[in-house]
Amino acid sequence: MALISSDRLRFPCEPWKLVENIHVPGDEGTLETLFALGNGHLGIRGSHSTAGDSELPGTFINGFHEIWDIKHAENAYGFARTGQRIVYVPDANNFTISIDGEALSLAESTVVDYHRSVDFSTGIYEERIVWACRSGATVTTVERRAVGFDSRGCLGLELSLTADRDVSADITSGVVNRQDQPVEDHSVHDPRRSGRHAGRVLLPLHLQGADGSLRLAWETSESRQRVAMAVDHWISAEGQPFETLVAEDESSVRYVLAIHDGDTFRLEKSVSYVVAGSSDAEDRGESLAADAEANLVPFPEILDQSKAHYEEYWTTADISIGGQPEMQQAVRWGLFQLAQATARAGVAGIPAKGVSGSGYEGHYFWDQEVYLLPYLTYTNPCGARKVLESRHAMLPDARVRAKELSVDGALFPWRTINGLEASAYYAAGTAQFHIAAAIAFAANRYQWASGDDTFSAELGADLLIETARMWASLGFFGKDGMFHIHGVTGPDEYTAVVNDNLYTNVMARFNLRAAAALEHEGIAETERMVWRQAAERMSLPYDPHLEVFSQDNDFMTLEPWDWNTPKSKYPLLLNFHPLVIYRHQVLKQADTVLAMFLQWQDFTAEEKQRAFDFYDPITTGDSTLSACVQGIMAAEVGYSDVALQHFTEALFIDLDNSHGNTIDGVHIASTGGIWSSLVCGFAGMRDQGEVLRFDPRLPGEWEGLSFRLKVQGRLLAVDLAQGSIALKLVEGPDYSGEPLPVKVRDYGVTVGAGTVTVPLDDVPVPPPSIFPSVFPTAGLPIIR
Repeated sequence: MALISSDRLRFPCEPWKLVENIHVPGDEGTLETLFALGNGHLGIRGSHSTAGDSELPGTFINGFHEIWDIKHAENAYGFARTGQRIVYVPDANNFTISIDGEALSLAESTVVDYHRSVDFSTGIYEERIVWACRSGATVTTVERRAVGFDSRGCLGLELSLTADRDVSADITSGVVNRQDQPVEDHSVHDPRRSGRHAGRVLLPLHLQGADGSLRLAWETSESRQRVAMAVDHWISAEGQPFETLVAEDESSVRYVLAIHDGDTFRLEKSVSYVVAGSSDAEDRGESLAADAEANLVPFPEILDQSKAHYEEYWTTADISIGGQPEMQQAVRWGLFQLAQATARAGVAGIPAKGVSGSGYEGHYFWDQEVYLLPYLTYTNPCGARKVLESRHAMLPDARVRAKELSVDGALFPWRTINGLEASAYYAAGTAQFHIAAAIAFAANRYQWASGDDTFSAELGADLLIETARMWASLGFFGKDGMFHIHGVTGPDEYTAVVNDNLYTNVMARFNLRAAAALEHEGIAETERMVWRQAAERMSLPYDPHLEVFSQDNDFMTLEPWDWNTPKSKYPLLLNFHPLVIYRHQVLKQADTVLAMFLQWQDFTAEEKQRAFDFYDPITTGDSTLSACVQGIMAAEVGYSDVALQHFTEALFIDLDNSHGNTIDGVHIASTGGIWSSLVCGFAGMRDQGEVLRFDPRLPGEWEGLSFRLKVQGRLLAVDLAQGSIALKLVEGPDYSGEPLPVKVRDYGVTVGAGTVTVPLDDVPVPPPSIFPSVFPTAGLPIIR
């Protein structure tokens, strides 16, 4: 059921904000995700600060995690051994407010007016509530919060309170260790959701507080990571706190005071987090708490940092859609989420939920290379390089893992935080060897797009070479003279452990070619020759009967799925045993279609259309990664209506909670796919060829589409209208004056500071493919 798009009275359409004007119980968890704040390092969910009014509140730090030994019911060599899970760090977003003895809460008190918003242009969350108190007073509370950017471990919270008569106020500001609170383990019913630890996770190291200041530190019981926080309070009234209490799971600062008619009381809460590995056992966290204290930033400065960051961010990252206000709001919310997941991550990966929730345990997947790094590479190339640096730092563990799986080179983990494989279900985890090619592909794209001269020598060559070595040893030259890769799972997790998965082979071919083209002293000529031969002889399954590339060697022989299966049985992974799904012709997400998008040069227009026509109807979309890719390829093929339909589905996955698990955090890879849908789908951008290319497919309902790309040290402005595309380089401190060669369809242009406009003909809609019967016996009469 739709959420944001279904009630525009409650959620009005504003171009630069997400707004909620009416509080309705029941959606708290989803809205906590939608109103979350983050900077890639630190994230805080958009929860109401009163305990009874929140569903799944929490604060997260990227990479701060706990580990445990995975217990396999039936063990085998090479299974993942160590589980990893992001930890809820102690949460500062807690206030209780009592007016004349009445504790204010949305659940129990009378609300006269309610309004909250998150402003994409400033990164500031604001919540304004007018309460009719039982004492007869009308009280207005306003809460604001923001995360730091220059100070990436800092959080600022502000509470202001105004009354229409003299009132007695009792206000408590708390810090709560939510990780060790008793909470249901939702992963028992849904593997997409985060599990819980059996024992205590955060062990107190240092607990100190006085006069409204808190200095606290904990250590995780197994991973031995440490987190410390410093909290300071400032109030607009004179006087000291009534009390300051400190404990391992809940600390608080309490104010009891009179607020006079018309006066506004303000409470500012500055919070600083610092994380570190285990240190000297004699250091009980004092030094880390001192570091947190040294990094404290006053609330107004945190606001200023957030405003300054987004003022700069939007000059490059904004994407404008003409004449589509609801889509425009949703696109900007998505771009805002991308910034929140990546901006200050440092040399770390990007969790599948960013820092907005605990879904998927806070792990890094292939998502970041295929769905997020295109956005980062063309809007924040420094951030893209840091993600690739984080992968490069995993190489030692990846080499060890390769040996465990009896292959050469490096084998990166399917899901991880600390560099070790954390996927306990190997069929849909470790078997997805294609993550190696995703990393190589992202490295190659970054090198091509950034113009970073030092990248290959420092990072890129290692990533390409070690992954190429893995492919060369994983695959083999068969009796047919072709190179085969067996026993793998592609992106479509509804078809597992197969031979010659087309996506895997296509991407491995790219990987081998790119590595073979390197001039590097570490590559022996015999090795280079093997890579080239493996690439040129790569087996790509093809069904001559259907004239379609087959997803794998056996996919076309599988029994078709029963499409009369009721909608209540989707997603299939929650309602059918994996073996039931594996033996049917049904897809969780685009697989072959994705290969044809990423390796666009390798397939003809007819091959792409026939593949799309065949696979699109049998793709369930149970994966949030699917709709954006299907939309991109529908646009390329010429199916504008289908492209817009898939794009719209992808655009509102979280805003409408269409997959039912937005409570656990933003589907950040899907949000990255929205960027690609606009830039690569409707604008038709393709890269890693001789020059940057555009083949636009603007929907007929749209007035225009505008965005900017950072390309080889230049900022390219793209303005798409019905019947034309305009290109120019934006003059600025980084602009050298050197023009940029670009192709628009088959027309080459040179783009400089002046606008170059290229007229565009309409793209005809091709007739859909007609397929012969999949099974030759389908038309035979039934023998009774």
